[in-house]
Amino acid sequence: MKGIKVFVISDSVGETGEQVAKAVLSQFRPNYEETVIRRFPYTRTEEGLTKIIHYASVKGAMVIYTLVKNEMRTLAATLCTEQGVHGIDVLGPVIGAMDNILDEAPLEKPGIMHQLDEDYFKKIEAIEFAVKYDDGRDPRGLLQADIVLIGVSRTSKTPLSQYLAHQRFKVANVPLVPEVDPPKELFQVPKEKCIGLVISPEKLNFIRQERLLALGLNNDALYAQHSRIEEELQYFNRIVEQIGCQVIDVTNKAVEETANRIIRHLHEQKQ
Repeated sequence: MKGIKVFVISDSVGETGEQVAKAVLSQFRPNYEETVIRRFPYTRTEEGLTKIIHYASVKGAMVIYTLVKNEMRTLAATLCTEQGVHGIDVLGPVIGAMDNILDEAPLEKPGIMHQLDEDYFKKIEAIEFAVKYDDGRDPRGLLQADIVLIGVSRTSKTPLSQYLAHQRFKVANVPLVPEVDPPKELFQVPKEKCIGLVISPEKLNFIRQERLLALGLNNDALYAQHSRIEEELQYFNRIVEQIGCQVIDVTNKAVEETANRIIRHLHEQKQ
């Protein structure tokens, strides 16, 4: 399988360019296999832009840029052409079309979308909430959360919590371990807000072995043994049956895909 590197250059945080890159890459690599996406945010000088595109040339990466200033977009296009880099201007064509329709010059002010407005504060609040109530640290957060994720170790609870937090959801997560009773607050959470994350024993075994090796430990520890994994998954099934919550199989699913399923589930429950 051919690998691909994508550099996202932005004069703001680069979120728009990264989402465009992921949306397109998912059509070729649904699980983002052999892909690298790297953001270069707050690129607002010609010198910085020149260095990044040269680096992209050296690394054989394509470039997606979201730059609001016309001279910076022009420079990016010129540099990409000169250095043989595949460059994609995401905002330029839309700004040009909007300019023609409105007959107004754009402000060309980077970061307007991320000014300190109410929506920005909601996002920061959700991110801080996810950090504070990660991994069952404080069960009091479960009753304040928009979403509560439960699952055995290594089922992407923390990455999902952070991803959903960036979508303005307050998320808490609780690891399920047979030797530890879940907090009583978990059973007080409305079941439509609670999501169980399950994974195949084979995939979980692989992930845990890789985790142990990364920590410099023996990969045949109890944590990664099939018997232990089966025990934990059986315990998980008993808890989710008791709660009556939605369960999502995260085996071979990207965090974005699982998050979108959770968001759809919440919308369906509200309707």
